[in-house]
Amino acid sequence: MHEAPKGAVYAIYYPVLVALGVPVNIVAIVILSRGRCGLSRCITLYLVAMSASDLMVLFTAVILQRISGIYFPGSYLSLTWVCRIKTPVAYACRESSVWLTVAFTFDRFVAICCRNFKGKYCTRKTAAHVVAVIATLSFLKHIAFLFLYNPLYIADNLPWYCRLIPSYYTSPWWRAYSYFNHVTTPLLPFVLILLLNVLTVKHILTASRVRKSLRDNSLPGKGPDPEMENRRKSIVLLFSISGNVILLWMTYMVHYLYSRISKTYSYSGYNDPVFILSEVGNMLLLLSCCTNTFIYTVTQSKFRDELKTVITYPFSQVAKCV
Repeated sequence: MHEAPKGAVYAIYYPVLVALGVPVNIVAIVILSRGRCGLSRCITLYLVAMSASDLMVLFTAVILQRISGIYFPGSYLSLTWVCRIKTPVAYACRESSVWLTVAFTFDRFVAICCRNFKGKYCTRKTAAHVVAVIATLSFLKHIAFLFLYNPLYIADNLPWYCRLIPSYYTSPWWRAYSYFNHVTTPLLPFVLILLLNVLTVKHILTASRVRKSLRDNSLPGKGPDPEMENRRKSIVLLFSISGNVILLWMTYMVHYLYSRISKTYSYSGYNDPVFILSEVGNMLLLLSCCTNTFIYTVTQSKFRDELKTVITYPFSQVAKCV
């Protein structure tokens, strides 16, 4: 817990992740905030909140923890009290990102499957309340991490690095807290996302058959149905975002289940297969902080148009000056 992973792969991967993830998330926030992507206000708010949360994960979990430990070992960022603060903040930001995906999935489920409830729930005000509640609960849940670490050693009257307190592995309270953490993130979000997506697909297939039958009887020979086209675009965006989270968090979940079943809580070194599995899981779940912008670009034509405008804007201004 007190030392960053060593090796050329980690030393290259995390800086590249930051160099890629920070600008793409900032660009996503700017484009989505302009409200010109053809998305509803509540969807836009969820996507902006997800990009902001991913950006915070990159700063806290990658820059302050991984990169600082690899390139600046022994700096003041390695002090115990700094570690105690940045660790719960990183976990809280990471959890907010996952649960915002669940909230977005539920919002789309309500919009598509619960038309009577849609007008009351799928609003910007409700989305703002949901985002605020998720962020608050995520930070409150991880306050216990402030009491979870002891200094590895003390030098010049300063406590350095962090190591888990011994009672973490023996106390039933800490064990229950650990189980609760991993059940709420990512196990429960996985179940909710899969369940909501299955229900949404079932409803869409049923509604599509009925609508197609009615449309064929009343308007034979007509072109594509604009309503079903809008649903198709919404579903592509929904499945891309939720499927991305599940796939990139899967390795992390496999490592957690393996370590609990086999009771493997320590590693023999950086070449230990269990340590490699753990780090691959961390690398993939952190990668999920960079992929949403690419999903928007692939699935949303208006987002692509806005992205082109943002990219070409500096060059157009230079051309005007010339």
